[in-house]
Amino acid sequence: MEIENIEMLIKLLHEKRLVELKLEILAYNEADIAKIIEALEPVDALAVFRILPKEEASETFSFFEPELQERFIELLTDSEVIELVENSYIDDAVDMLEELPANVVKEVLGRVNLKRRAIINQYLNYPEDSAGSLMTAEYIGLNKGITVKQAIEYIRGRGVSSENVYTCYIMSDTRKLKGYVTVKDLLTSDENRLIDELIYKDIISVMTTDDQEDVAKVFKKYNLVALPVVDHEDRLVGIITIDDVLDVIEEEATEDFEKMAAMAPSDKPYLKTSIFEMFKNRKGWLLILMVSATLTASIINNYEMLLSSIAGLMAFVPMLTDTGGNAGSQSSTMVIRGLALGDIKTSDYMKIVFKETFVSLITGLGLAIVNFIRVVITNPAHYMMGLTVSLTLIATVMMANIVGGLLPIAAQKVKLDPAIMAAPLITTIVDALSLLVFFFFVSRILM
Repeated sequence: MEIENIEMLIKLLHEKRLVELKLEILAYNEADIAKIIEALEPVDALAVFRILPKEEASETFSFFEPELQERFIELLTDSEVIELVENSYIDDAVDMLEELPANVVKEVLGRVNLKRRAIINQYLNYPEDSAGSLMTAEYIGLNKGITVKQAIEYIRGRGVSSENVYTCYIMSDTRKLKGYVTVKDLLTSDENRLIDELIYKDIISVMTTDDQEDVAKVFKKYNLVALPVVDHEDRLVGIITIDDVLDVIEEEATEDFEKMAAMAPSDKPYLKTSIFEMFKNRKGWLLILMVSATLTASIINNYEMLLSSIAGLMAFVPMLTDTGGNAGSQSSTMVIRGLALGDIKTSDYMKIVFKETFVSLITGLGLAIVNFIRVVITNPAHYMMGLTVSLTLIATVMMANIVGGLLPIAAQKVKLDPAIMAAPLITTIVDALSLLVFFFFVSRILM
């Protein structure tokens, strides 16, 4: 939103022209209203939020960053917090309560109606990052044996409070999921026809305990906008909608990027993360990598006499280690991405070895030719050194690509996150291997 528009809203607020302010702000989508409120000073933000009708306020609140939600909870009255919980979708209410202190949650739930409290408590007990913690109870569930007319009447009565009305789930008397019908089918069918005749039985579902990352893969694979969630007895307990899955995809991608950069994952944006917290997130891996770098130092020390006997030899070491590290990072990134999307399985390791071997051979030869020409041009009398470095370059790129491709597979095999086997760790391993290969060729060709 333009700064001038925000300034205009602030002016309306300060001049107490609240009716005009309300009309202006309600012209925006709830997501945009949330951004507007986040841009205001705390006092003005709360005043604007309190102008919103109950439904819009609850929806807008769900778009706030967790820090702002927590700040608002502290400033709002108990009755206003309870209204938020009462008017929010179940999944949004659960997300909000998970951010609050236990004593506040207890107080809020104590004043929420019994039925809603029972559902929220059930959702709060599901493991974090599970399908159960993502789902909502606001869905259209129809019993078998009713007519199209009865189904449409039911949807009219319950559709306003449901997150998704386009797909209606069919259940038995014991709430076991039997299939689904679409609103399109209901609206285009004879009203006296039984919905059992319209049911799609090839339904895709997930269990409450399934990991949220697996849920996101199901959404992507089948191009879904909603997905039913069942318990261990195949009873329908909720649905997951695409808006929640998009949040999961962003969260999981961010976590993988941070792990690949040798950082502990953080759920806070960069500018809102404190300096000390950033230090804590980064220090662990940096310490490990610093200590592991002593391996490369010891290799160089062992060949100190060799380095001193041939002038200029040390100048090629950074180029070799950097090229190897970069090549390994490229292959590991591709494999990690493939594992995350489900395109690669751990049983595909031989295919990865085969592909990376030939890719690295072609890449290494290309780099080696360019490097040999460069060395000969800059050092005409040292063509054997150019040959040595070029052979090392081919071997380094081949090793780096294969190691980079296989380490994430190994991590997945032993139930570790493949992202931790990314750039930093691979670089350390490849550095050591490239130095050993380099000194091997130097001792055989130049000595």
